Amino acid sequence: MDINGNDARPTPRRRNRSALISLAAAGSLLLAACSGGTSADGGGADPAAPAGGDRTVTVWHYFSDDNQVRLMDEFAEKFEGEQDGVTVENVFVPYDQLNSKLIAAAGAKTGPDVVVFNGAEAATLALGGALAPLDEHWADFADADQVSESVVHTIDGTTYAVQGYVNLLGLWYNADILAEIGVEPPTTMDELETAMAAAKDAGYAGITLSGLPQSQGEWQAYPWITSEGFTYDDPQADALAAGLARVRSWVENGWLSQEAVTWDQTVPFQQFAAGRTAFAANGNWQMGTAASDADFEYGVVPLPLSATGGVYLGGEGQGIGAFSDDPELAWEYLTSTYLDADGQLLPAEIVGSLPSRADAGESEVVTGNTLLDPFAQTITRFGANYPAAVIPPEAVADVQLTVGQAWSAAIGGQKSPQQAAEDAIAALGPLLD
Repeated sequence: MDINGNDARPTPRRRNRSALISLAAAGSLLLAACSGGTSADGGGADPAAPAGGDRTVTVWHYFSDDNQVRLMDEFAEKFEGEQDGVTVENVFVPYDQLNSKLIAAAGAKTGPDVVVFNGAEAATLALGGALAPLDEHWADFADADQVSESVVHTIDGTTYAVQGYVNLLGLWYNADILAEIGVEPPTTMDELETAMAAAKDAGYAGITLSGLPQSQGEWQAYPWITSEGFTYDDPQADALAAGLARVRSWVENGWLSQEAVTWDQTVPFQQFAAGRTAFAANGNWQMGTAASDADFEYGVVPLPLSATGGVYLGGEGQGIGAFSDDPELAWEYLTSTYLDADGQLLPAEIVGSLPSRADAGESEVVTGNTLLDPFAQTITRFGANYPAAVIPPEAVADVQLTVGQAWSAAIGGQKSPQQAAEDAIAALGPLLD
């Protein structure tokens, strides 16, 4: 049951077309955020090449998931259809290379026209000189009042990026497996672990998640470590160690693969969609993948956290490259796609991301499906600012790396949870001071 006494368990869906719940009522709860999106090595145009060109908008992104790539293509088609003689060139850059390539390009006074990036790293890119200020554009944007202020990224009083949608984590479950082992979708940590043990006994994997030693790992770790009492306001080694130890125990019990240390958020959901895993700690953006790839009944519930648990409210940020050849055209691209009311319905339909505009959130595309109700509950119960407000802007990347490395080291067994936690706390001290 949810906090209002309503049934918190959504009806399982088979190949459900993705759609969303309106965020109009929850808009004030959507804190400035981003998601640790997907990444993989892959092709694409040379990201070191000069951006722009004659009526060309070059967009750098890190998406490799089929549905997210399709979204980028749909945005390109939408904008090209609205502009005469305009070409959009989407350029894939691996997630773990995007920031460094953007900052290096800015140092050479080049780079893309538009940047789609991990919104939590807005400070890293802004302070690195890779993003152009948006103050004048944003002040003149007629629909700014439709966009929640919580998704506008401002660093030292200057606006550098806006999010066209919001993402967050939930607990996906394979309803067929749960029916076979005779358990209900879990609402507590004890119920989750009991269910994973039963799933393993029946020949299934327990859970998938990302254990990468960087910001994606910190994004994935945050709910579990805060559920054990960890906070950036008062970081304590014992609380961090408790969270790390719990997830390490999942590896030792055979519920979670130790290979998770090599998985971004795409790979574990692909494994879940293959049908041999009971649970996946993953996001609303996987709705399209679930609809297209899962040949079983599935559903979502909020992560079964304690009262201290928090779930980052995320989503990619969108900005203009500091050395765009045509920043006005780049802004027109953004207002035609990510910031447009109809444009925001494309992530809803294709990926399953929650619109950041109030009017888009009221669309039938959003309100006509209840599968995302657990994510709306999570916003209310566990929603957390991403990055945490206490982290100095210039330290965000190092803090995320530090905790992501501790998370990965504990899951992979390179360090004991206690040692990983103590090392992380020692590194966090000067970063948070």
